[in-house]
Amino acid sequence: MTDGTPEHTAVEGRRPRLRTAALALCLLLLAGPAALAAARLLGLDDGTRWALPMSFLPHAALLTVLLLAALAGLRRWWAVGLAAALAVLQLCWLLPRALPDGTDVPAAAPRLRVATSNAFMGGISPRAVVDLVREQRVDVLAMEELGDSAADALDRAGLRELLPHREKPEHGDTVIYTRLPVSSGPDPAWPTTNLAVDVGGRSVRIVAVHTYYPLGDPRAWADGLHRLRAAAPGRTRDAVLLGDFNATLDHKPMRDLLATGLTDTHDQLGAGLFPTWPQDHPDYAAPPLIQIDHVLHGPALTAVSVDEHAMARSDHRAVVAELAVTG
Repeated sequence: MTDGTPEHTAVEGRRPRLRTAALALCLLLLAGPAALAAARLLGLDDGTRWALPMSFLPHAALLTVLLLAALAGLRRWWAVGLAAALAVLQLCWLLPRALPDGTDVPAAAPRLRVATSNAFMGGISPRAVVDLVREQRVDVLAMEELGDSAADALDRAGLRELLPHREKPEHGDTVIYTRLPVSSGPDPAWPTTNLAVDVGGRSVRIVAVHTYYPLGDPRAWADGLHRLRAAAPGRTRDAVLLGDFNATLDHKPMRDLLATGLTDTHDQLGAGLFPTWPQDHPDYAAPPLIQIDHVLHGPALTAVSVDEHAMARSDHRAVVAELAVTG
């Protein structure tokens, strides 16, 4: 028996309208993740304004799952089917990054410990860098956004004693420090700072990367990754590319670079969704949201471990990775 009062009748009359409005809102919100997925499928972020929103594809996937649950509650099954298809597509991209490859590492393989840290226009704490190198037993360190005065401050803080060899171009803000013997100097084929170090009698090429940021100029950002991609064929087997790529694994230029035979260390170890930026950025009051600092390695190396470390007065988390030279 139903209540026939005017108030009850009015409420019953509003329910269909509220459900229709809720459905419209869910579909409107779902359009964003759907457009981003289409852009990824078509590679529309390569040198375009799509590059910035593409960085947040994992967050869009989370929104899709929430909208899927909401649509299921509304019992609009055709819309549930659309959201479910989109969620499956996104999970196919993202889930493998959370699963380690399970590659066996020979116990006798020489080990190489590398780190990358963005100096935030030279503002990073020199003591934090030196402590990281000492505590993590770093063999090779790549620093980005490091000017002359900041480099001098690092040496005064004790970095030269720990990592006496360095490659610092006359122009540019990316520097490589190492304690290992340098087996050969820069290879001009690579467009960025690089050198080769001796690891247990084997030469490993270290390439430090710092691309332009896509918000400032997406064409310049893509061009930096394109130039790395052009240099990579035939040179990646014994190489490690590390630094601030300003790109995630969803960006087409980054995926093209990986397709040359490189492997992302985070991805290989099931840590491909751990963010590195922004970390205590003065202009962005947010926790780290996206992973743009990477350690890539060629097939002659295998990932053993990778960690992220907050650095005083830097907007990036440093990345420390241990690699085994197995090739």
